[in-house]
Amino acid sequence: MFEILKALDYCHSMGIMHRDVKPHNVMIDHEHRKLRLIDWGLAEFYHPGQEYNVRVASRYFKGPELLVDYQMYDYSLDMWSLGCMLASMIFRKEPFFHGHDNYDQLVRIAKVLGTEDLYDYIDKYNIELEPRFNDILGRHSRKRWERFVHSENQHLVSPEALDFLDKLLRYDHQARLTAHEAMAHPYYYTVVKDQGRMPGSANPPGGNTAVSTANTVTGISALPAATALGTLTGSPVLSAATNALSTPVPASVSAPQ
Repeated sequence: MFEILKALDYCHSMGIMHRDVKPHNVMIDHEHRKLRLIDWGLAEFYHPGQEYNVRVASRYFKGPELLVDYQMYDYSLDMWSLGCMLASMIFRKEPFFHGHDNYDQLVRIAKVLGTEDLYDYIDKYNIELEPRFNDILGRHSRKRWERFVHSENQHLVSPEALDFLDKLLRYDHQARLTAHEAMAHPYYYTVVKDQGRMPGSANPPGGNTAVSTANTVTGISALPAATALGTLTGSPVLSAATNALSTPVPASVSAPQ
């Protein structure tokens, strides 16, 4: 996850939103412990105040801003998607928000984050919900992240992990951590210590915190000089080459039936 953050911090500092962060767009060379964030086909340069297409990102990783048709989003969309990946990893539930369509996706999110904060978010940005949501959203209280911890995933969870997750999965895109702020979170103290120092980056231009929009950008994560990836074991995985948990996160996580 830390390596994905390095990739996002770099592209955001270059003024680019990835807009399709998900496990299938993360390639890991386990032998050489290298990670690449791939598929930049939906990437776009960010310009403050500009409206963007909300038909981006895969459903399970779409931020609330896309689901309520808020077009003035920014780099923080990528941080929501990363939060969805983290939740899938530590709670061993893939995908974490499993909506049957875009409408149901927002309902699944509201059942976890609550409807009160959702309506506060809508009011803050003067968003007009589609009438259909009046029939399907209902009223839900916010769930504590601890409720998703059980005997099969508790070894992957720590107070720092839950705090980090909470700061990513926020309705209000302006309230989410930036990629650079996320790398400084206590969840990654062990990683930063092992790597010797905190990687530096410029502040993202024009946003609260994307470069060509080619399908693959080699070395975008600012890793050491690229080497051939070779054969990757297994399918695209959720876990990064390094993480702050004492027990490694499995390379892939199966969703409960």
